[in-house]
Amino acid sequence: MTQGPGLIERYAEYLRHGVGAAENTVRAYVSDVESLAAYLGLDDDSTWTDVALADLRAWLASEAGDGKSRATLARRGAAIRTFFAWAHRSGECEHNPALRLASARPSRTLPAVLGVDQARELMDIAQVRADSGDPIDLRDWAMLELLYATGIRVGELTGVDLADIDLVERTVRVLGKGAKERVVPFGLPAARALDRWIEYGRETCLRGAGATHQALFVGRRGGRVNQRQVREAVHTVANAAGVPSIAPHALRHTAATHLLQGGSDLRSVQEVLGHASLTTTQRYTHVSADRLRSAYALAHPRA
Repeated sequence: MTQGPGLIERYAEYLRHGVGAAENTVRAYVSDVESLAAYLGLDDDSTWTDVALADLRAWLASEAGDGKSRATLARRGAAIRTFFAWAHRSGECEHNPALRLASARPSRTLPAVLGVDQARELMDIAQVRADSGDPIDLRDWAMLELLYATGIRVGELTGVDLADIDLVERTVRVLGKGAKERVVPFGLPAARALDRWIEYGRETCLRGAGATHQALFVGRRGGRVNQRQVREAVHTVANAAGVPSIAPHALRHTAATHLLQGGSDLRSVQEVLGHASLTTTQRYTHVSADRLRSAYALAHPRA
């Protein structure tokens, strides 16, 4: 296989349109292939024909030696397997050296999650700050409530438009990984925060900026919020509440954990989170052993 001009770009296009991968995934996978090419000393005029399984294993071992995390190593292995499988199918490569490539399994440990009382304190402080009437405080309260209520990803949150929110049915429509759409319910506290933000905060931001926008969450100048702004909002409120300074994604883990602790089944949590595989959702089954023992005692005839 010759790494002619545009080969990796064609791989990127395959990921986007053939697989429907999210842009972040495309960038990561392309970066992984470029990293392998650099390790092997390949450039646009090089051939990949002689790349062997031993080369791929040596590259991953080198990455591990450089201190790459298990999650990064697992992703890099997946990226290379996908790359060579595509190249082989499309006739770019006579053989697939990654066919028997094994890589590290990603760690099953989860980032720290908030306890129920900590999550309640976080939301209470967000509401207290919003009582000031400042539109940004109103927005941050609504964002935190929605993140915790639904467990949606930060990228999904920033992509929500006003038309995607139904305050009567209390649902939000989001576009997840692989351009898959799902509808996620939320509770009354999130609905109240959203109602105040939409009626007062959002309108104030748009009117003050002389802007019109379809985005649900906007900044003071009327533009759609980005992920950095969401991270800043979560850190600011967490510090004010005196709870661990978590990242927004930790609210997704917290929501999933609390759903399972409250008795929700794995399939329902899988649908809420938008996981393609139930295996991913099973990471959250680090729930109370006492609750599991109680369920066992009630349900099993030989308990």
